[in-house]
Amino acid sequence: MKNKLVTLMCACLPFVSQAALGHQENSVIPKISVQLWSVKDDIKSSFKQTISSLANMGFQGVEFAGSFGPFENNPEGLKAFLKAKNLAASGAHLGFEQLNKQNFADTVAFYKAAGVSMLIVPWDERAWHPEGVKEVVSLLNDLSVQLKPHGMRIGFHNHDQEFNSFEGTTYWDYIAENTSQDVVLQQDVGWTTYAGKDPVEYVKRYPGRTLTTHYKVKLPEGTKGKLPIIGKDTIDWLALTKANIAVGGTLWIVVEQEEYPNGLTPMEAVQQSKRGLEKVLKQL
Repeated sequence: MKNKLVTLMCACLPFVSQAALGHQENSVIPKISVQLWSVKDDIKSSFKQTISSLANMGFQGVEFAGSFGPFENNPEGLKAFLKAKNLAASGAHLGFEQLNKQNFADTVAFYKAAGVSMLIVPWDERAWHPEGVKEVVSLLNDLSVQLKPHGMRIGFHNHDQEFNSFEGTTYWDYIAENTSQDVVLQQDVGWTTYAGKDPVEYVKRYPGRTLTTHYKVKLPEGTKGKLPIIGKDTIDWLALTKANIAVGGTLWIVVEQEEYPNGLTPMEAVQQSKRGLEKVLKQL
């Protein structure tokens, strides 16, 4: 991967905003990770073998979704295992309750030892409630401050509901506009397009906020002749990737697969989407 030094510098300086860098266009291609929820049954039945298979596909990282196999109480061992497979942790999905007053210290200690610096909340029904969304914003801002001394970031991940209308805009825009620049906006491209929105526009609308982004297909209702596989769908992945590189500050592209068409196993579907993504990256 080209420009590894620049990528390393970006990873080591997670709190330098794109604003501070003048939003200069860069040529660093994000690293490629996979959300382990994509193969959740495989992970539960054979954690080590599944991780090894993903590494053999050429992934550079994994994003955790709450399952750690034999490393449930051994984050140092987890980090070492990933390193042995030439993998890094691009992030982890977890709920707000794991970062409340009672759990904050233990959660931070675990993920820090495991080498995880981006903690992403993947789902909270308050995010599309007129009053609840304000609670979400407050929690994200508070946690951003609390995590910063630990070299960690908090982030939020969208579904389609966050694009419902709210106060003349959308809930997602409200979250973006009322949270700190340090809060990661992990766009789930599949849900963005399913909601009828343009994922490229949303990367450009909030520069430097898309440090990690989910490349997933969720076909809009009524779509014919397409598959929920990267490269066999309706999304302009090349334009999106160029925006992520030039404007989003994206460090990680996270492949996520929640549908497995034509009888494909989860692992087979993940591999097909990765191959589709590789074709896109060759066009850069």
